Amino acid sequence: PLFLALCILHLCDSTHSLGDVIYAINAGGEEHVDVHGIHYKRDPLFGKTGTASDYGKLLVIGRVPKSDHILYQTERYHTATFGYDIPVNKDGNYVLVLKFSEVYFDSPGRKVFDVTLNGQHAVITGLDIYNRVGRGVAHDERIPFVIKGNKLFVGNDESTHDGKIKVEFIKGYRDNPKINAIYVIRGTEKDLPPDLPPIEEAEEELETDVPVEAPRTPQQPRRPSGPRSPNPYTSDDSSALLPIFVA
Repeated sequence: PLFLALCILHLCDSTHSLGDVIYAINAGGEEHVDVHGIHYKRDPLFGKTGTASDYGKLLVIGRVPKSDHILYQTERYHTATFGYDIPVNKDGNYVLVLKFSEVYFDSPGRKVFDVTLNGQHAVITGLDIYNRVGRGVAHDERIPFVIKGNKLFVGNDESTHDGKIKVEFIKGYRDNPKINAIYVIRGTEKDLPPDLPPIEEAEEELETDVPVEAPRTPQQPRRPSGPRSPNPYTSDDSSALLPIFVA
């Protein structure tokens, strides 16, 4: 009996408690339930803003279980700044999780962009996915924030809160901003699923599983993350691109 009780106690201790998921979408793709039970809804921007792409289906994504590759294979990109309005109407601690994977470029410095919250908080600057993890490899960004009354707090910075947060992917001069998947939990980083494994460990697992990249056929049409950005110095057109949101 004592041994059984100890086993049950160990099992309970090893069970991870997930925070309350209040929002989750599979950008550029259909609904999906991941290995942690998070239910990602179909991208709400279909037919509204930017371009949905499944070009990443040509790749096997590193660092994640095969059943969740789809979260990093589909994406939404845009030739302008774009974003999502996320309803958050209760006070408390929250974490925004942004999922990325570079599925097109095969060298650093080709796609670089920023991410902001509420147009004021620069939560990610100069994101170069390939430089962080390489091609066809999952990369997550975790952004804690706090809602209190009509205020949004990100670290020591604050802004006005009106019942939703706006996550923006900022257009720069190095290709187009993109996102693969998003979710928000009510809680802290301790309430999130385990972080992605180290790249070295993930590469060892792939060597005993499947090739890193599926074979391509020469006739396969390419659907990259949008057309490459024009050189800003070849044109005198200095008109600004306005951010776009869809509730």
